Amino acid sequence: MKKLAIIGASYLQLPLVRKAREMGIETHCFAWLEGAVCKDECNYFYNISTIDKEEILEKCTEIGIDGILTIASDIAVPTVSFISNELGLIGNGYNVSNVSTNKFFMRERFIESNVPSPKFILTENIRNINLRKMNYPLIVKPTDRSGSRGVQKVTKYENLNDAVTRALSESFSNSAIIEEYIEGREVSVETISWDGGHYILAITDKVTTGEPHFVEIEHHQPTNLSIEVQNKIKKETVNALNALNIKYGASHSEYKITANNKVFAIEVAARMGGDFIGSDLVFLSTGYDYLKNTINVALGNFCKPIFGKQRYSGIYFLSYETQQIKQVIVENKIKEIVSKEITNEKLKILEKSADRSGYLIYQGSRRLIL
Repeated sequence: MKKLAIIGASYLQLPLVRKAREMGIETHCFAWLEGAVCKDECNYFYNISTIDKEEILEKCTEIGIDGILTIASDIAVPTVSFISNELGLIGNGYNVSNVSTNKFFMRERFIESNVPSPKFILTENIRNINLRKMNYPLIVKPTDRSGSRGVQKVTKYENLNDAVTRALSESFSNSAIIEEYIEGREVSVETISWDGGHYILAITDKVTTGEPHFVEIEHHQPTNLSIEVQNKIKKETVNALNALNIKYGASHSEYKITANNKVFAIEVAARMGGDFIGSDLVFLSTGYDYLKNTINVALGNFCKPIFGKQRYSGIYFLSYETQQIKQVIVENKIKEIVSKEITNEKLKILEKSADRSGYLIYQGSRRLIL
């Protein structure tokens, strides 16, 4: 029986644990006990921090794992790369993981490789900000967080210090980037890679709360952008993955598309997208088992993607801003709904993804509009 190490044991990793066990793979989860919902579903659980690379390496060596993986978690990506490199398993280089989890390093690589992205600066101190003729509005965000944590739009100088202070407080490394705001539509791209070859699986249309925090409240596949624009996005995705030297496994890229169809790379993650995009929506819209094949890559197996019948899929998140969908979830009368959950009866005004209170996922012959 193959042995798979999974870094993280929160709800984010639960689809991965279940898919691996469905495939007859022995699962070994590493995470702190608090919030470890995978503890009772994996074969073996280890109460070790996901960032304690050396201790996890020692245990993985003892176990004799055949592969190592995480999905939808940036903080676990460097650990996965470190251990796969140390044990000679399939994975991206450790330096790749550091670049792909730090927005400043990432943007530097984009500049070197001519990948279009917003003008930006790095800041580690609110007293030493030089905007270098950057134009308002601006977006301030931590260099090393995901899930919209610490993200804020700034339209005038008077609000900049508060936004930077907030971003720095959310950053693990106490650093933030300030970038020019790109007006336009938001999309993400799910891909799978093998030995430097990249395969585009789906382009997802995103809907957010808008300013100031831009928390995602809807995702829909496939995109309704024109084929011409889709081809531009696909081209820039391959360029961005090559710029970051991502060679193996799942990746999740985010873009803004302007009114005149210019494509700007916002960020690229060397892991599957969260928000059920990678774990659910890709399979529902394409028939391609993204989870299964991401596991296979980690175990050294790869087959070129084959797609089934195209369907429409998507997710709506429940919050104060989207309270109208609570009744839809409770009544459960729409046949296209394939999964739903209310996680918190209290509906919050969103400042980050963790503030959301539930969701519904659909699949159908057309996009579900609520």
